[in-house]
Amino acid sequence: MIKLAGITIKLHPFFVLMMMASVVTGHFLELLSLFVIVFIHELGHVTAARLFGVSVLSIEMLPFGGVAVMEDSAYLSAGKEIIIALAGPLQNVLLIFCAYFYQYIGLGEGDFLSYFIECNLIIALFNLLPILPLDGGKVSQSLFSLFAPYHATLLWSLRISVVGSLCMVSYAIIPFLLSQKPPQLNLLLIGSFLLYSNWQDYRNLPYRFMRFLIRREQTYTKHWIYGSIAVPIVSHPQKPLEYILRLFRREKYHFIYVMNEQGDIVAVLPEQKVISAFLRGLPNP
Repeated sequence: MIKLAGITIKLHPFFVLMMMASVVTGHFLELLSLFVIVFIHELGHVTAARLFGVSVLSIEMLPFGGVAVMEDSAYLSAGKEIIIALAGPLQNVLLIFCAYFYQYIGLGEGDFLSYFIECNLIIALFNLLPILPLDGGKVSQSLFSLFAPYHATLLWSLRISVVGSLCMVSYAIIPFLLSQKPPQLNLLLIGSFLLYSNWQDYRNLPYRFMRFLIRREQTYTKHWIYGSIAVPIVSHPQKPLEYILRLFRREKYHFIYVMNEQGDIVAVLPEQKVISAFLRGLPNP
């Protein structure tokens, strides 16, 4: 465990074993280069997150990549989350341009620079897959939240990610099932990790949605300052509060219009009153 600029850098035990094995097998330079590429990729996320005031807890180096662990950022706008997500692949693009520049001026070993470019390209494209917690998954989730309720955004992005992870695992073992060829172990490990991560997040979806509701106070303040137009939600007195809350959108403020059976409006409630009643476990207002 290393501390750098207030950020804890953690090395997974299997990652350390891989580094030691690379010394024995003579591939240390290649693995070290991969480590540097992944680390710079994560530093891109860290830099963008800090610019937007998000606390970065740690950078974890795994056997097949890295991950920057940040505080919950549900209070950020979708645009800021997209910028943070794309800041990682952007570093890979910059590194590719640097490698091409070195090739152009004749600096560095040609084979190594080609390997360096290929690694950056693979890492950037892989991370742009629409599977959480990859960067592409975060981008697609943020874009989806602009047009759909936040609960539906969480639900469907996780469902898509579970299916995508299953496809990755299946693709890794298909050669073995069809022709008894060795499975693609790297892809199998990554797919299994993503599947486990997304399944755990799917099971914990109610807790994540609860955090979203609790953090809505910052949304009230922002919309009060800028005078945003509220989005109306029409409901009946018999509707469960949870049903109403699941219609809330991430970057919108809501007024709930309660109508009786005759179609008359009997109450107009700001969203914070509904959230407060739900968190206190009170009956419908």
